[in-house]
Amino acid sequence: MIDIKTPEYRRASLALCLGSFLIFCNLYLFQPMLPLMAEQFAVAATTVNWLVAASTMALAVMLVPWAVLSERIGRREVMLISLTLLPIIGFMMVFLESLWALSIARALMGASLAGFAAVAVAYMAEEFTPKALMLTVGGYVSANSLGGIVGRISGGFVADNFGWQAAVIMMAVFSLVVALVVYRLLPKQQHFTTSKGQLRNQTYSVVHHLRNRTLWFAMMIGGVNFALFVNLYSVMGFRLVAEPYSVPVSWASMIFLCYLSGTVTANLSGRWTQRYSAVSGMVLGTTISGVGMWLALIESIPAMLASLLLISSGAFFTHSLAYGWVSQRAKTAKATATALYLVHYYAGGSLGGFFLIGCWQFYGWMGVVTGGTVLYALIYLLCFRLQNLTKEEQSPVAI
Repeated sequence: MIDIKTPEYRRASLALCLGSFLIFCNLYLFQPMLPLMAEQFAVAATTVNWLVAASTMALAVMLVPWAVLSERIGRREVMLISLTLLPIIGFMMVFLESLWALSIARALMGASLAGFAAVAVAYMAEEFTPKALMLTVGGYVSANSLGGIVGRISGGFVADNFGWQAAVIMMAVFSLVVALVVYRLLPKQQHFTTSKGQLRNQTYSVVHHLRNRTLWFAMMIGGVNFALFVNLYSVMGFRLVAEPYSVPVSWASMIFLCYLSGTVTANLSGRWTQRYSAVSGMVLGTTISGVGMWLALIESIPAMLASLLLISSGAFFTHSLAYGWVSQRAKTAKATATALYLVHYYAGGSLGGFFLIGCWQFYGWMGVVTGGTVLYALIYLLCFRLQNLTKEEQSPVAI
């Protein structure tokens, strides 16, 4: 087993963090570019949203299939295949001239990204000692967040100054370099054993988890929460680029630095569960995020930035608690349960974009607030049902 303070640990943890960083750089590269791409292709905001929605939806759909494949050919092999596909698809996108062709390529990108995302933690669990595992997972999650921020900001700056093709080429070159580094650094698996019959077992586990309402409600909370979080940022980008603010795309992309407030609250969620219930924390996180959305009704850039800080803080807090709830409450096939949570999470982010960006396109920010309030109310309802189900499970059965 790989233990801390060894050369093998340093190589493996660096490789996994670099891969994680790269995955989220690619996934969110186009998000700050949406206003620019809408102008480039002369399409509506809801139509250009496919550049983000196609990748997140494909990622959600492909998480479980990649996990099943890894049971046959190995975690390391799946991760390396995933990373190898990224520069190939990236360079291919440069030659595409229609929005729909580009959206299909983005879907292929999302499907490729899912390979690394689906099995990286499983690789760690099999190859690392328990102490090394906890340290590496922490770094891996931090690399997720940092990759998302850097991908968005770099995409916005390069596209605004040199065009979207330059941003894609930059990311493809970076992906090629990182893939080669990970290939060189990531140790071969020593504790992996091939499993057969996984498709049938996985299908049974998926059905079992979805029929468990205490798990499914938490998955739905994660999905709706992410639908609000990621797409309120997209809409805010459109709002800042439009009149009367007319902020350049490169500077508007800096709003994604507000994500860092969520990194702090995600770490605080563990302390919350030591004293209070996870469901009450989900309610608190939803409330903080909702207040942030309403604060943005004030027509000023400082108010919008404060709004995004609150949205990030609340959304990450809720996400951490819901994710942890699913992993803890699943009695069997925990890996499948957490994969299903991520399926709901990314599917929610994909579908929510069409709803909230549509609200913006037709009714402005007030429309977004109205539509967002409906989604926040849905989270409250799901939390209420989840709390009641938990109480029913804990109540003694009458004989």
